Order: sequence, then C-alpha cells, then structure tokens
Amino acid sequence: MSHGETVGIVLIEDDDGHATLVERNLRRAGVSNGFLRFRDGQQALDYFFGPAPAEAAASGAGGGASEPTASAYPSRDDLTNFVVLLDLKMPRVDGFEVLRRLKESPRTAAVPVIVLTTTDDPREIARCYELGCNVYITKPVEYDAFIEAVRRLGFFLQVVKLPPGHRFAAP
Repeated sequence: MSHGETVGIVLIEDDDGHATLVERNLRRAGVSNGFLRFRDGQQALDYFFGPAPAEAAASGAGGGASEPTASAYPSRDDLTNFVVLLDLKMPRVDGFEVLRRLKESPRTAAVPVIVLTTTDDPREIARCYELGCNVYITKPVEYDAFIEAVRRLGFFLQVVKLPPGHRFAAP
C-alpha cells in the first residue's frame, strides 16, 4: 500500500487494557498508521465539534491532570484517511450518542465508523446500523479470540479503500 493510502485510526475506548490490546495488535497485523485515542465519548465530541484545539488551549479548556489538553491532539484539519473505532459502553457520553452525532453532522457523516464493543445484543446492533455505523464487531470476551479479532480487523484496515481526499470537513 502506498503512503498516500494509509488509514489513520481514531480509537474511542474507555478501557485502557482494551485500548492497548487494540493498538498493539493492529500494529502487529501491520497497521503502522497514526492512532488517536479518546477515553470517552465526551472527549471525542469535544475534539470533533468543540472549538479548534488552538482556540481551546488558548482559553484554558481541555481538561485536568488526568485528561490530555485539547492541544495534545493533532489539529482536526490534519485528519485525513481515517476511520473511527468506537466502543459503546463509556462514561459521560456513550458510543450511541457519539455515533449519532458523527453521522448527523455534514462535517463527519462520511467518516467510516466501526463499532468495536463487547455487546452482542441484536437490538443494540440494529440501533448502531440505524444510526449509520459502517461495521459492527463484537469483541470476544476470551483473550485469544479478542486478539485474533483485532488481528483480522488490522488486515481489513490495510486493504480498505476510502474516497479520494477523504478528510475531516471544515465547518
């Protein structure tokens, strides 16, 4: 794959262990692209829909000692060729609300969203597709099966094609 076709990963996952396993095993599968992680849905919504990181940093917004400041993240304008890996069960703002907001906004509607969660309830799966998720993957509870699922996801992300010039749309 040429450099211009690499796909960046925006991981929205509250569980540090799962986030580490996802990133480590995607890298082992050959996904060497950039990773941007948010620890809950509110952080992700603030990033995508709040003031630009430079504005937030200037105003002092962005969090306390346990949260990265807005300026710790790359500019939204630098996001190009990325997919969102989204957990559903998170504190503050859950993944359903993040998915709804991403898909209803013209700025982010075209962003591919892969729901990656432990929930296999058919009603929740249907709800995610109704809200516009592109792919729904259930995280296996068993460790080795979880690692294998992430490895397969990594192979998929190496060959996925996005529209030319796919990037975060300016307001």
